[in-house]
Amino acid sequence: MKKRKILFLGESDRADAITWMNGLKEFGDFEIISWELKTPNNTIFNRLARILEFKFALFKIKKIIKLHQPDMVIAERTTSYGFLAALSGVKPVAIAQQGRTDLWPENSPLLPFKKLLQNYAFKKATLIHAWGPVMSISMAKANVDMDKVLVLPKGIDLVKFENRNSTNPTQISAIVTRSLMPEYRHDIILKAFAILNNKGIEFTLTIVGEGTQRAVLMDLAKKLNIENKVLFTGRIPNTELPKLLQASNFYISMPITEGVSASLFEAMASNCYPIVTDIPGNQSWIRHRENGQLIALDDAKMLAEELLWSFKNKAQREQALLINRKFIENNADYKINMKIIANKYHELINTNTIT
Repeated sequence: MKKRKILFLGESDRADAITWMNGLKEFGDFEIISWELKTPNNTIFNRLARILEFKFALFKIKKIIKLHQPDMVIAERTTSYGFLAALSGVKPVAIAQQGRTDLWPENSPLLPFKKLLQNYAFKKATLIHAWGPVMSISMAKANVDMDKVLVLPKGIDLVKFENRNSTNPTQISAIVTRSLMPEYRHDIILKAFAILNNKGIEFTLTIVGEGTQRAVLMDLAKKLNIENKVLFTGRIPNTELPKLLQASNFYISMPITEGVSASLFEAMASNCYPIVTDIPGNQSWIRHRENGQLIALDDAKMLAEELLWSFKNKAQREQALLINRKFIENNADYKINMKIIANKYHELINTNTIT
Protein backbone atom coordinates (compact mmCIF):
# COMPACT_ATOMS: atom_id res chain seq x y z
CA MET A 1 0.00 0.00 0.00
CA LYS A 2 1.25 3.48 -0.91
CA LYS A 3 2.57 5.46 2.09
CA ARG A 4 0.42 8.48 2.87
CA LYS A 5 2.08 11.91 2.75
CA ILE A 6 1.44 14.85 5.07
CA LEU A 7 2.63 18.41 4.52
CA PHE A 8 3.42 20.07 7.86
CA LEU A 9 3.37 23.88 7.97
CA GLY A 10 5.11 25.23 11.03
CA GLU A 11 8.42 25.67 12.81
CA SER A 12 9.92 22.21 12.47
CA ASP A 13 12.63 22.67 15.13
CA ARG A 14 10.16 23.28 17.98
CA ALA A 15 9.87 20.42 20.48
CA ASP A 16 6.05 20.33 20.12
CA ALA A 17 6.32 20.13 16.33
CA ILE A 18 8.94 17.38 16.51
CA THR A 19 6.69 15.36 18.85
CA TRP A 20 3.75 15.80 16.47
CA MET A 21 5.66 14.81 13.33
CA ASN A 22 7.55 11.92 14.93
CA GLY A 23 4.33 10.53 16.37
CA LEU A 24 2.69 10.55 12.95
CA LYS A 25 5.66 8.74 11.43
CA GLU A 26 5.82 6.17 14.23
CA PHE A 27 2.13 5.44 14.75
CA GLY A 28 0.66 6.34 11.36
CA ASP A 29 3.50 5.35 9.03
CA PHE A 30 3.17 8.76 7.39
CA GLU A 31 5.81 10.45 5.26
CA ILE A 32 6.19 14.05 6.46
CA ILE A 33 7.20 16.97 4.27
CA SER A 34 7.63 20.28 6.10
CA TRP A 35 7.75 23.95 5.18
CA GLU A 36 8.23 27.05 7.32
CA LEU A 37 8.92 30.76 7.09
CA LYS A 38 12.65 31.38 7.01
CA THR A 39 12.74 34.90 8.51
CA PRO A 40 13.19 34.89 12.33
CA ASN A 41 10.63 36.72 14.46
CA ASN A 42 13.01 38.37 16.94
CA THR A 43 13.29 42.06 15.92
CA ILE A 44 10.95 44.72 14.53
CA PHE A 45 12.83 44.70 11.20
CA ASN A 46 12.63 40.91 10.99
CA ARG A 47 8.93 40.94 11.82
CA LEU A 48 8.30 43.30 8.90
CA ALA A 49 10.38 41.06 6.62
CA ARG A 50 8.47 38.03 7.92
CA ILE A 51 5.13 39.67 7.04
CA LEU A 52 6.45 40.26 3.52
CA GLU A 53 7.57 36.63 3.30
CA PHE A 54 4.13 35.54 4.54
CA LYS A 55 2.51 37.40 1.61
CA PHE A 56 4.33 35.17 -0.88
CA ALA A 57 4.19 31.98 1.20
CA LEU A 58 1.13 30.50 -0.50
CA PHE A 59 2.91 30.53 -3.87
CA LYS A 60 5.79 28.48 -2.39
CA ILE A 61 3.42 26.09 -0.62
CA LYS A 62 1.49 25.45 -3.84
CA LYS A 63 4.77 24.54 -5.58
CA ILE A 64 5.56 22.03 -2.81
CA ILE A 65 2.06 20.57 -3.10
CA LYS A 66 2.43 20.17 -6.85
CA LEU A 67 5.80 18.47 -6.40
CA HIS A 68 4.94 16.10 -3.51
CA GLN A 69 1.16 15.62 -3.87
CA PRO A 70 0.45 15.34 -0.10
CA ASP A 71 -2.69 13.54 1.04
CA MET A 72 -3.22 16.02 3.88
CA VAL A 73 -1.97 19.33 5.27
CA ILE A 74 -1.48 20.00 8.98
CA ALA A 75 -0.42 23.29 10.55
CA GLU A 76 0.34 24.91 13.89
CA ARG A 77 -1.00 28.34 14.90
CA THR A 78 -4.41 29.24 13.55
CA THR A 79 -3.46 32.84 12.69
CA SER A 80 -0.48 32.08 10.43
CA TYR A 81 0.40 28.59 9.20
CA GLY A 82 -3.16 27.44 9.87
CA PHE A 83 -4.50 30.18 7.61
CA LEU A 84 -2.05 29.15 4.87
CA ALA A 85 -3.11 25.51 5.26
CA ALA A 86 -6.74 26.56 4.81
CA LEU A 87 -5.79 28.36 1.58
CA SER A 88 -3.66 25.50 0.24
CA GLY A 89 -6.45 23.75 -1.63
CA VAL A 90 -5.60 20.38 -0.09
CA LYS A 91 -8.21 18.43 1.85
CA PRO A 92 -8.26 17.29 4.58
CA VAL A 93 -6.67 20.08 6.64
CA ALA A 94 -5.90 19.82 10.37
CA ILE A 95 -4.89 22.95 12.25
CA ALA A 96 -3.70 23.26 15.84
CA GLN A 97 -4.21 26.21 18.15
CA GLN A 98 -0.94 26.62 20.04
CA GLY A 99 -1.89 29.11 22.73
CA ARG A 100 -4.97 29.72 24.81
CA THR A 101 -6.39 31.73 21.88
CA ASP A 102 -3.52 32.31 19.37
CA LEU A 103 -4.71 35.95 19.36
CA TRP A 104 -1.58 37.23 21.05
CA PRO A 105 -0.38 39.66 22.28
CA GLU A 106 -3.76 40.94 23.36
CA ASN A 107 -2.76 44.60 22.85
CA SER A 108 -1.44 44.03 19.32
CA PRO A 109 -2.72 46.52 16.70
CA LEU A 110 -2.88 43.52 14.32
CA LEU A 111 -5.42 41.70 16.51
CA PRO A 112 -8.50 42.42 14.30
CA PHE A 113 -6.55 41.19 11.26
CA LYS A 114 -5.37 38.07 13.11
CA LYS A 115 -8.97 37.37 14.12
CA LEU A 116 -10.03 37.42 10.46
CA LEU A 117 -7.26 34.98 9.54
CA GLN A 118 -8.16 32.69 12.44
CA ASN A 119 -11.89 32.69 11.64
CA TYR A 120 -11.15 31.72 8.04
CA ALA A 121 -8.83 28.93 9.16
CA PHE A 122 -11.42 27.63 11.64
CA LYS A 123 -14.13 27.65 8.95
CA LYS A 124 -12.09 25.83 6.31
CA ALA A 125 -10.31 23.28 8.53
CA THR A 126 -11.46 19.67 8.47
CA LEU A 127 -10.11 19.02 11.98
CA ILE A 128 -9.09 21.46 14.72
CA HIS A 129 -6.73 20.39 17.50
CA ALA A 130 -7.25 21.72 21.01
CA TRP A 131 -4.32 20.27 22.93
CA GLY A 132 -6.24 20.93 26.15
CA PRO A 133 -9.65 22.05 27.49
CA VAL A 134 -8.63 25.71 27.86
CA MET A 135 -8.22 25.99 24.09
CA SER A 136 -11.69 24.62 23.36
CA ILE A 137 -13.20 27.39 25.54
CA SER A 138 -11.83 30.13 23.28
CA MET A 139 -12.87 28.14 20.19
CA ALA A 140 -16.46 27.93 21.43
CA LYS A 141 -16.43 31.70 22.03
CA ALA A 142 -15.28 32.16 18.41
CA ASN A 143 -18.33 30.13 17.26
CA VAL A 144 -16.23 27.26 15.95
CA ASP A 145 -18.09 24.13 14.85
CA MET A 146 -17.13 22.06 17.91
CA ASP A 147 -17.83 18.81 16.06
CA LYS A 148 -14.56 19.47 14.23
CA VAL A 149 -12.55 19.93 17.45
CA LEU A 150 -10.44 17.12 18.92
CA VAL A 151 -9.54 17.88 22.54
CA LEU A 152 -6.49 15.73 23.21
CA PRO A 153 -2.86 16.52 24.12
CA LYS A 154 -0.11 14.98 22.02
CA GLY A 155 1.29 13.55 25.22
CA ILE A 156 4.81 12.78 26.33
CA ASP A 157 7.09 9.74 26.25
CA LEU A 158 6.52 8.01 29.60
CA VAL A 159 9.50 5.72 29.11
CA LYS A 160 11.87 8.66 28.76
CA PHE A 161 10.22 10.72 31.51
CA GLU A 162 10.21 8.16 34.32
CA ASN A 163 8.61 8.61 37.74
CA ARG A 164 11.79 8.32 39.73
CA ASN A 165 13.92 10.81 41.59
CA SER A 166 17.60 10.09 41.00
CA THR A 167 18.99 12.06 43.95
CA ASN A 168 16.08 12.52 46.40
CA PRO A 169 17.32 16.00 47.39
CA THR A 170 16.85 16.99 51.04
CA GLN A 171 16.77 20.70 50.21
CA ILE A 172 14.80 22.70 47.63
CA SER A 173 16.14 21.68 44.24
CA ALA A 174 14.04 23.48 41.65
CA ILE A 175 14.03 23.45 37.86
CA VAL A 176 12.60 25.80 35.21
CA THR A 177 12.40 24.53 31.62
CA ARG A 178 10.67 27.37 29.77
CA SER A 179 12.26 29.60 27.13
CA LEU A 180 14.03 32.66 28.51
CA MET A 181 11.43 35.06 27.10
CA PRO A 182 9.65 37.95 28.91
CA GLU A 183 6.26 36.21 29.01
CA TYR A 184 7.66 33.36 31.13
CA ARG A 185 8.59 35.72 33.99
CA HIS A 186 11.86 34.14 35.09
CA ASP A 187 12.57 37.41 36.92
CA ILE A 188 9.68 36.67 39.33
CA ILE A 189 11.17 33.24 40.00
CA LEU A 190 14.61 34.72 40.75
CA LYS A 191 13.07 37.30 43.10
CA ALA A 192 11.19 34.57 44.95
CA PHE A 193 14.40 32.61 45.47
CA ALA A 194 16.12 35.77 46.69
CA ILE A 195 13.41 35.97 49.39
CA LEU A 196 14.20 32.38 50.40
CA ASN A 197 17.91 33.15 50.37
CA ASN A 198 17.41 36.10 52.71
CA LYS A 199 15.61 33.74 55.10
CA GLY A 200 18.59 31.39 55.10
CA ILE A 201 16.78 28.65 53.14
CA GLU A 202 19.16 26.40 51.19
CA PHE A 203 18.31 25.72 47.57
CA THR A 204 19.56 25.15 44.04
CA LEU A 205 17.77 26.52 40.98
CA THR A 206 18.41 25.12 37.49
CA ILE A 207 17.18 27.23 34.56
CA VAL A 208 17.15 25.31 31.27
CA GLY A 209 16.93 26.87 27.83
CA GLU A 210 17.76 29.95 25.80
CA GLY A 211 16.03 33.20 24.97
CA THR A 212 16.30 36.95 24.69
CA GLN A 213 16.30 37.47 28.48
CA ARG A 214 19.32 35.31 29.35
CA ALA A 215 21.83 38.13 29.91
CA VAL A 216 19.27 40.21 31.83
CA LEU A 217 18.39 37.26 34.07
CA MET A 218 22.01 36.38 34.77
CA ASP A 219 22.62 40.01 35.79
CA LEU A 220 19.53 39.92 38.01
CA ALA A 221 20.77 36.75 39.76
CA LYS A 222 24.02 38.60 40.56
CA LYS A 223 22.18 41.66 41.86
CA LEU A 224 20.07 39.43 44.10
CA ASN A 225 23.22 37.67 45.40
CA ILE A 226 22.01 34.22 44.38
CA GLU A 227 24.20 33.64 41.31
CA ASN A 228 26.16 30.87 43.06
CA LYS A 229 22.91 28.93 43.63
CA VAL A 230 21.46 29.39 40.12
CA LEU A 231 22.62 27.36 37.12
CA PHE A 232 21.80 28.58 33.62
CA THR A 233 22.35 25.49 31.44
CA GLY A 234 21.55 27.10 28.10
CA ARG A 235 20.04 24.88 25.43
CA ILE A 236 20.56 21.18 26.17
CA PRO A 237 19.96 17.97 24.20
CA ASN A 238 16.44 16.66 24.79
CA THR A 239 17.96 13.41 26.08
CA GLU A 240 19.44 15.31 29.05
CA LEU A 241 16.17 16.86 30.22
CA PRO A 242 14.71 13.77 32.00
CA LYS A 243 17.88 13.46 34.11
CA LEU A 244 17.66 17.09 35.21
CA LEU A 245 13.96 16.73 36.09
CA GLN A 246 14.64 13.55 38.06
CA ALA A 247 17.43 15.32 39.98
CA SER A 248 14.96 18.04 41.06
CA ASN A 249 12.06 18.02 43.50
CA PHE A 250 10.25 21.16 42.29
CA TYR A 251 9.19 22.36 38.85
CA ILE A 252 8.41 26.06 38.54
CA SER A 253 6.72 27.89 35.66
CA MET A 254 5.34 31.44 35.91
CA PRO A 255 4.00 32.36 32.42
CA ILE A 256 1.43 35.10 31.99
CA THR A 257 -0.46 32.98 29.41
CA GLU A 258 -0.59 29.26 28.76
CA GLY A 259 -2.16 26.83 26.35
CA VAL A 260 -1.09 23.28 27.11
CA SER A 261 2.41 22.89 28.47
CA ALA A 262 4.32 19.74 27.53
CA SER A 263 6.95 20.99 30.01
CA LEU A 264 4.42 20.72 32.83
CA PHE A 265 3.45 17.19 31.75
CA GLU A 266 7.11 16.17 31.65
CA ALA A 267 7.60 17.45 35.20
CA MET A 268 4.43 15.79 36.49
CA ALA A 269 5.63 12.48 35.02
CA SER A 270 9.16 12.81 36.43
CA ASN A 271 8.58 13.20 40.18
CA CYS A 272 8.74 17.00 40.17
CA TYR A 273 6.20 18.84 42.29
CA PRO A 274 4.66 21.60 40.09
CA ILE A 275 4.32 25.22 41.16
CA VAL A 276 2.76 27.27 38.35
CA THR A 277 0.79 30.45 37.69
CA ASP A 278 -2.89 30.57 38.54
CA ILE A 279 -4.17 30.92 34.97
CA PRO A 280 -6.71 28.86 32.96
CA GLY A 281 -4.11 26.85 31.04
CA ASN A 282 -2.69 25.53 34.32
CA GLN A 283 -5.98 25.26 36.22
CA SER A 284 -6.97 22.45 33.82
CA TRP A 285 -4.31 20.22 35.39
CA ILE A 286 -3.34 21.64 38.81
CA ARG A 287 -5.48 22.02 41.94
CA HIS A 288 -3.96 24.31 44.55
CA ARG A 289 -2.28 22.49 47.46
CA GLU A 290 -3.63 19.17 46.18
CA ASN A 291 -1.38 18.14 43.29
CA GLY A 292 0.63 21.36 43.02
CA GLN A 293 0.48 25.06 43.80
CA LEU A 294 -1.17 27.88 41.85
CA ILE A 295 0.51 31.28 42.18
CA ALA A 296 -0.94 34.71 41.40
CA LEU A 297 0.60 36.45 38.40
CA ASP A 298 3.85 38.31 39.07
CA ASP A 299 3.73 37.57 42.81
CA ALA A 300 7.27 36.67 43.94
CA LYS A 301 6.30 36.81 47.62
CA MET A 302 3.49 34.27 47.19
CA LEU A 303 5.76 32.03 45.13
CA ALA A 304 8.37 32.03 47.89
CA GLU A 305 5.75 31.33 50.59
CA GLU A 306 4.06 28.49 48.67
CA LEU A 307 7.39 26.93 47.74
CA LEU A 308 8.37 26.89 51.41
CA TRP A 309 4.94 25.52 52.44
CA SER A 310 5.14 22.66 49.96
CA PHE A 311 8.73 21.86 50.94
CA LYS A 312 7.73 21.58 54.60
CA ASN A 313 4.67 19.44 53.80
CA LYS A 314 6.58 16.46 52.45
CA ALA A 315 3.81 13.87 52.94
CA GLN A 316 1.33 15.97 50.95
CA ARG A 317 3.95 16.53 48.26
CA GLU A 318 4.74 12.84 47.90
CA GLN A 319 1.05 11.98 47.60
CA ALA A 320 0.72 14.63 44.89
CA LEU A 321 3.60 13.08 42.93
CA LEU A 322 1.75 9.73 42.80
CA ILE A 323 -1.48 11.43 41.71
CA ASN A 324 0.30 13.39 38.98
CA ARG A 325 2.11 10.39 37.53
CA LYS A 326 -1.15 8.42 37.37
CA PHE A 327 -2.90 11.36 35.73
CA ILE A 328 -0.24 11.62 33.02
CA GLU A 329 -0.31 7.86 32.41
CA ASN A 330 -4.10 8.01 31.94
CA ASN A 331 -4.36 11.24 29.94
CA ALA A 332 -1.06 12.23 28.32
CA ASP A 333 0.67 9.05 27.14
CA TYR A 334 2.30 9.89 23.81
CA LYS A 335 1.99 6.30 22.55
CA ILE A 336 -1.76 6.24 23.13
CA ASN A 337 -2.66 9.79 22.13
CA MET A 338 -0.53 10.00 18.98
CA LYS A 339 -1.97 6.68 17.79
CA ILE A 340 -5.47 8.14 18.18
CA ILE A 341 -4.43 11.24 16.21
CA ALA A 342 -2.69 9.22 13.46
CA ASN A 343 -5.72 6.95 13.08
CA LYS A 344 -7.97 10.00 12.84
CA TYR A 345 -5.82 11.40 10.02
CA HIS A 346 -6.02 8.12 8.09
CA GLU A 347 -9.79 8.15 8.55
CA LEU A 348 -10.05 11.72 7.23
CA ILE A 349 -7.82 10.96 4.23
CA ASN A 350 -9.80 7.84 3.38
CA THR A 351 -13.11 9.71 3.67
CA ASN A 352 -11.79 12.51 1.47
CA THR A 353 -10.52 10.01 -1.13
CA ILE A 354 -13.91 8.28 -1.31
CA THR A 355 -15.81 11.56 -1.72
